[in-house]
Amino acid sequence: MVTEADAGRLEFMDERLFTIQGRFRDAFGWDEVDDRASAVALVKAVEDVRIALWSRSMREATLASLRGRLARGQPTAVLGAAVEPVEVISALAAGCSLVAADGGVGVLEELPASVAEVARQRLLLVVSDGDGGLERLLAVAARGVPFAVHAHGDNEQEWRTLLTAFADSATPPPLILTHQTPTTLRGADNPGGFTDGDRAACLLVALGCAREDIRLLGFQSDVVGRWSGDTDQQIKLRKLKWMDEVLDILFKSR
Repeated sequence: MVTEADAGRLEFMDERLFTIQGRFRDAFGWDEVDDRASAVALVKAVEDVRIALWSRSMREATLASLRGRLARGQPTAVLGAAVEPVEVISALAAGCSLVAADGGVGVLEELPASVAEVARQRLLLVVSDGDGGLERLLAVAARGVPFAVHAHGDNEQEWRTLLTAFADSATPPPLILTHQTPTTLRGADNPGGFTDGDRAACLLVALGCAREDIRLLGFQSDVVGRWSGDTDQQIKLRKLKWMDEVLDILFKSR
């Protein structure tokens, strides 16, 4: 578990947000060793590229910038895999900033022209484990939107593909790196959570966003959202039940 004392960046939240990660590894038959190996490789890959914006100090600056934008009491909507344009329009009308859970950013492409640019300007962050649709993610990255790139045991090919595409682009986006192991890892943080959606909510709270200021859009656990990308439907539904448990821990006292 990464605490503020360990990493100097994220606030400590609830121990259960970290211990549940061991439970879902057990439930799916995953090995913590694989999660850590992927996370270590992610940090090394990012720092070996030697893009100035991706240096450890600049990643910490990106976290600090996000913290500053969230600390002002700004309502923030997290765009989940089942989000629809009408929900985003309502959130924008209420003054919300936006954080997209991976492929959920695709909903911005369906917004009316009158609000689409507003939505893009208010997009603070994309939380991604690399399977949200490469072209869609690249289009957002080109606008300078930061990405929280996540490593777990079976997504190394996805995050490598994403990083390569970012590095080859004219304007690589700012990055922060996340993992899901119980040990401290220099260069990446564990905000808690499991899926891109609940991890995004955990990350917002860990960065100082008040829980009552967070809106969850398109977070359904009984259907696989259309922004989920290519996935095994039955496994995804199992994952969404764990998402519900994470969100219950995070928001039950709200």
